Amino acid sequence: MITRHPTTAHECLLAAVHQIQPALSPTAASVLAGIPTTEPNRLRDALVDVLGSSAGRVVLTGTLEQRLLAVEHPDGGEWTLADLSGTPHDRRNWPEWACTGIRLTNPCSWLSSAQLSPAAIRRLTRPRMLLIALYHPEYFPLPRFPLGISDLARAARAALTGEVTLLDMQLGVTLDDILAAIDQQRPDILGISATFGQHDLMTGLLDLAARADPAPLLLAGGSLTARNERSLLQRYPKLLIARGAGEPTIGDVLAYWHGEIDLDQIRGIGYTDGPHGAGIVRIERLRRTATVPNRTQTDFFPELDLLDRTFAHRGVAQLESSRGCTNYCSFCPRGHKGMWAGAAPAQLPPILAAMGEVFDRHPEISRTLYLVDEEFIGRDPDALARARAIADILHTAGFAWETSCRIDQVTRPGTDRAWHIERAQLWHDLVHSGLRRCLFGVESGVNSILQRFNKETTSEQNVLAIRTLSALGVPTRFTYITFDHLMNADELRATYDFQTRTDLLLHRLPQLTVEQIIDGVRDDDFAAMHTTGRPFYTAISYLLVSMECLIGAAYTRAVQAAGLTGETRPALGRIDATFRDWRIGACSTHAQLWIDRNFALDYTLKSLEKILDGTPRQQVRHARVALKDAAISVLAGMLRQFDRTISRDQHAFSTTLVALLDQNLDRLRDRMTKTMADISPMLPADAARVLSTEYQRWDHTRGWALINAAEPCAVDPA
Repeated sequence: MITRHPTTAHECLLAAVHQIQPALSPTAASVLAGIPTTEPNRLRDALVDVLGSSAGRVVLTGTLEQRLLAVEHPDGGEWTLADLSGTPHDRRNWPEWACTGIRLTNPCSWLSSAQLSPAAIRRLTRPRMLLIALYHPEYFPLPRFPLGISDLARAARAALTGEVTLLDMQLGVTLDDILAAIDQQRPDILGISATFGQHDLMTGLLDLAARADPAPLLLAGGSLTARNERSLLQRYPKLLIARGAGEPTIGDVLAYWHGEIDLDQIRGIGYTDGPHGAGIVRIERLRRTATVPNRTQTDFFPELDLLDRTFAHRGVAQLESSRGCTNYCSFCPRGHKGMWAGAAPAQLPPILAAMGEVFDRHPEISRTLYLVDEEFIGRDPDALARARAIADILHTAGFAWETSCRIDQVTRPGTDRAWHIERAQLWHDLVHSGLRRCLFGVESGVNSILQRFNKETTSEQNVLAIRTLSALGVPTRFTYITFDHLMNADELRATYDFQTRTDLLLHRLPQLTVEQIIDGVRDDDFAAMHTTGRPFYTAISYLLVSMECLIGAAYTRAVQAAGLTGETRPALGRIDATFRDWRIGACSTHAQLWIDRNFALDYTLKSLEKILDGTPRQQVRHARVALKDAAISVLAGMLRQFDRTISRDQHAFSTTLVALLDQNLDRLRDRMTKTMADISPMLPADAARVLSTEYQRWDHTRGWALINAAEPCAVDPA
């Protein structure tokens, strides 16, 4: 029995349990102490077993930094409520229903008996919500921590309403497992998070869930559902589509389930309504409610139920420090993402501390956090101070970190030398505060293409930024779109020329001041003197990428205006489109065949790189360079064939391109055999095993096929 004031969540938990069951055995106490509060459902189930007949219903809710334990006494007349953070109950921000439905005996204490009204008990215990993250393991062999459903779980638990269970198909859960869970748990609300390539999984699950008796309230969210809102609602008229950030929506859905608000008061959803009744022809009407702006949301951190299991499956930890973007690229539908807004740095320490405890149990995983921000810095007046503060907090908590940013956070036309010096100093400082790598969406080095993409950047600006970052020693990776439907032959050649430039990636120059670097990168002679000699394509994450005409994007409307679009393909939230130049279209199709043939192996290498440190990480990066070299060789060969093609014999051109792919794959297979032999002995045993499995699958695969065979590129390559 703890006699002093408890200082940790587990000490509070044990003190509360001792009050309910004074004869708690050391073994039972040890069991409870061994289950982290980051996994509240598992801890609640253990409490039910430990307390047995000493208690009635057991509820463990609230967010991870302020869990609320509620235990019903056996006679049903009274409850014990414990705030596991040790904070007095009267300092909790209770929801309105709790203020009227819970009467605490000692509100000034963290531990108190209480009287609960039937309505309050129902709010604490219902609805049962099951949140599911979909996944195709054959495309993405290693997992990412599922932020989408984890954020929603936090929003639900913050409302102290109901019970939330999370299932992630990345962690070995199958559709059969999900159906079994639905049958066993009888959820009142079923939430599904779906992204591109998961349409088949989502519709299969929705078809089965809609037939359950009783059928749960169905809610779907994610980037794919935002693109396919209308078609999904036509197929599932009772479905609710989350159209923006899901936290306000999930809170309103809980209130709606309890009858406190009407359907049209749920923020950020698309739904259908219409007349009902015998003999009435139902006409579905698409309705939308207003989304909540990013800047009004002060909490978008996750619950961590699945983080431990993600690490056990060699996955990586993800977090957000901001949401939205500062720009409107033409290929990016912005509707569900919103404008940029950042979290206050002071909000980070509790979630970092909790994540750190999970990392401590997996010392083999690189202590690296991946901030999945679209734009880390933003453009607020305090942008630089905020970025430094977040970096310092991450570094102090013992984390290396990676993130994403726009290139105009490095160089920006129209700003003076002082601006660039200040910004370069920021990047220098971020590296010293644990920045392990930053992704920049360059997308092109050709001005006409950048204008078409509405990047609001120029080729010259990109050159200066890449040189600046490399000279400062900022580890980078870049995204680049090689093919787009509206490009011409000259633009494709210029794209290849930019990707193969050797005057962009410079040596790190610690002997120079920031001022000297800012001045030097503008001088081609300086660049020639300090170049690494590595072509730029070695820093591009994925080569040979083609533009996708996403539903709702401005670029897609331009392709439509050119008369190049065709059928809508809901599986990836995009529209079929042909290319203005049929030869570029053929190159794009065969480039996608190359990407898909090598994607799972490349993704495995990329994923291992994220969870490794030191020499093993460098060896994995070396293996990825082999894939990049092969890809650029494919592009070079395509351009040679492109220039030789005069007739419109598309079959002959396609046959030539398939032969090109075969030749390059044979050379790549020889190189990868040697590369694997070199790097495998240097990897940890489990990482080597994962890589070997994927490499063997890759090596034994024959022929050319697309991952999404029903998609627009699915043509006979010969």
